[in-house]
Amino acid sequence: MRAPVAVVILAAGKGTRMRSAQPKVLQPLAGRSLLSHVLDTALALGPEQVHVVYGHGGQEVAAAHADYPVHWVEQPEQLGTGHAVACALPQIPDDHRVLVLYGDVPLVTPATLEPLVDGHGLELLAARVPDPTGYGRVIRDAAGGVVAIVEEKDADPGQRGVDEINTGLMAAPAADLRRWMAALSADNAQGEYYLTDAVAAAVADGVPVLARFTADPGEASGINDLVQLAEVEQAYQRREARRLLRGGLRLVAPERFTLRGQVRFGTDCAIDPDCTLEGEVALGDNVHIAQGTVLRDCVVEDGARLGPYTVVEQARIGPGCRIGPFAHLRPGTVLEEGARVGNFVETKAARLGPGAKANHLTYVGDAEVGARANLGAGTITCNYDGARKHRTRIGDDAFIGSGSQLVAPVQVGDRATIGAGTTLTSDAPADALTVARSRARTIPGWQHPGLTGRRGPPDDSDATPASDGAKEE
Repeated sequence: MRAPVAVVILAAGKGTRMRSAQPKVLQPLAGRSLLSHVLDTALALGPEQVHVVYGHGGQEVAAAHADYPVHWVEQPEQLGTGHAVACALPQIPDDHRVLVLYGDVPLVTPATLEPLVDGHGLELLAARVPDPTGYGRVIRDAAGGVVAIVEEKDADPGQRGVDEINTGLMAAPAADLRRWMAALSADNAQGEYYLTDAVAAAVADGVPVLARFTADPGEASGINDLVQLAEVEQAYQRREARRLLRGGLRLVAPERFTLRGQVRFGTDCAIDPDCTLEGEVALGDNVHIAQGTVLRDCVVEDGARLGPYTVVEQARIGPGCRIGPFAHLRPGTVLEEGARVGNFVETKAARLGPGAKANHLTYVGDAEVGARANLGAGTITCNYDGARKHRTRIGDDAFIGSGSQLVAPVQVGDRATIGAGTTLTSDAPADALTVARSRARTIPGWQHPGLTGRRGPPDDSDATPASDGAKEE
């Protein structure tokens, strides 16, 4: 039977090498903080307790993760990893098994950690790497048993040649760990209390020590600067792209796909290069997303097609809709079945009924557009009076001529036609043509001042200076 588990996440480092005012564990990976990835992994293990040891920027770190069920433990002075664990131990019962994770090691998976949690004695996660520089070395005796971990700064030349490294992740009984942490010494090259000294203490106490190898050393990659953050981001995106491909989502160029959240999808969906999915995204069956599209917290239903460089945020796209290219669907947009939103069209808090069309150069904000209505190029719903938003309602089968301005609040009846260039300030009745524009006038003999005394278009290169007191237009 597995002992109750307490997870301790070390997140107190300042992260000076990040060159950032933000605490290191708040740096973003795939749109979320490093620490949030580690917390999700920890909670997936079903622990009784999760403790986060914080230091630099602790209030900011805690506020950013207020929704997580964790205990926040302050490490007032950063005196090493052993000291950090010791700060959390008073809140952990002796019968618990303690798993130690790091807030800047975000790629490790629950499957990799399960054996450590289920084990006995002291178990640590190890890896073999071509270049062990910077890592603590796992030292074994002649029989192959683990006897110590030696940090690089304290290692002799022979120990530095060892390619088996400690990832820093380990699990041990709380009662034993409490005893070992109390006996730590800071007599080392860094003058710190090392958590890794628990290995030698366990050996001295006759407690079994086991080093388990991770199948993917990249899972244990730590982040200390922006170069490593970029490398881990690439590794994360590769891993997620492979997972999605295996699940049936066709990524045309998986190396040029970015996921910053979660995506659910049906069958036969395809995503072209350079697309970004953020937050919670749901795709139906037979959805095609063209190059450069950004989807954020939205639903795209069966058979929809999104053209290149479309941006959709907090919107719902119905079955068979056609969007873009270069369209922007802002929060609150709902497109019903077969609706079309074309190039350089922006919508916000708008509902387009089945088969409605706004194909080019149009703004539809705070509006209800009926079924099969057609909005001509350059149509604008003037929804904001400087203080309040107002709604526009357009009936079924209405036709809005190009260049029209609908000054809300205003209603256009079913099957109404609005003449091109109309500025509509009152309701337009159903089954009628409404036109509201100035009558054109022609003034014979008019000559532009810039053309006086010359033929052809004006030439700025030989313009004469303005006379005294005159102002050039």
